[in-house]
Amino acid sequence: MPSLSSRANRAPRRSGVRETAPRPGSSEIDHHRLSVAPMMRRTDRHCRYFLRQISRHVLLYTEMVPSGTLLEGDSEEVLRFDPEEHPLVLQLGGDDPEELRDCAVLAEEAGYDEINLNVGCPSPRVRRGSFGACLMKEPETVARVVAAMRNAVEIPVTVKHRIGVDDLDSFRNLRRFVETVAGAGCRTFVIHARKAWLQGLSPRENREIPPLRYEEVHRLKEELPRLRIEINGGFESLSEVRDQLRLVDGVMLGRAAYARPYLLAAADREVFEDPRAESSTRREIVRRMLPYVERETAAGEPLDRITRHMLGLFHGEPGSRAWRRILSEEARTRGAGVEVLKEALRQRERVEITTDSATLPREEPRGPVSA
Repeated sequence: MPSLSSRANRAPRRSGVRETAPRPGSSEIDHHRLSVAPMMRRTDRHCRYFLRQISRHVLLYTEMVPSGTLLEGDSEEVLRFDPEEHPLVLQLGGDDPEELRDCAVLAEEAGYDEINLNVGCPSPRVRRGSFGACLMKEPETVARVVAAMRNAVEIPVTVKHRIGVDDLDSFRNLRRFVETVAGAGCRTFVIHARKAWLQGLSPRENREIPPLRYEEVHRLKEELPRLRIEINGGFESLSEVRDQLRLVDGVMLGRAAYARPYLLAAADREVFEDPRAESSTRREIVRRMLPYVERETAAGEPLDRITRHMLGLFHGEPGSRAWRRILSEEARTRGAGVEVLKEALRQRERVEITTDSATLPREEPRGPVSA
């Protein structure tokens, strides 16, 4: 493997995302106020580029990347992203301080704004690798990993974790974990407000069955005000996000943002309070995706790898079924390109016009009516 210092940057280098909220009256954007969660097989580079067309300020995360995948595979391809995706966080998985230090260096060289350590995933794969949620049982290990990464890079290093794991789910254990890791220099903790069961529940069940315990995250922020505490788990709307921001420093959306991405359209104005922000229409978002789709498909990328992330754009709108059907069926055909997106948009708008016309009051006939 080439030396770390010889790696060429794949995108413009950034100075990192703020780890503390801006001062009152400051014009700086605090991107941590709202983020989209790292989701396996979801938040790849195509998904992130698409979401960035909806919100300019929301903080985006990669899928979780195991340290071995990055160090032993094609790191340039794994780290690849479009500069337009900024601000962008690389989430890493692992428990070896030296390996994760090297990964952090690669991430900084590649131009990522921040590094996040996964201490929340309960899948069998991460359990076998001794990382993810099982590391909540080893706060000292997490602290060593964080210290190794922070000593190697200038960009922020943060941690995403659960409120507990198995029977270690008391508030006392949660606070001990956070304080131990904070002692290594971590200042930002993204907390999924559910515990994780390492045995007996699937990853999906671990996202749904353990009850949400928001009050413990709120209490942690109250008792440790010097730290940035962000909350994740079950939020469906921007109104819920605004309510949470009265109690914590940031909110992370997951499945809701993926299934109904247009809910992010008002975030720049309503959550980030950017007075210059204007929400784009769904049509405008599709139009902005066309040059990206042309470029990627010309380079050999199958269309459906991009459009599968766009299926929910018209969720709840007239014509959404036609939109999904065309993208689901025709984007898979060999050589499919932007014409599929354009046709899906035309078909959706045709249904919308028909639906709107059907709701107009009928005019009374004028004059005699022939039999």
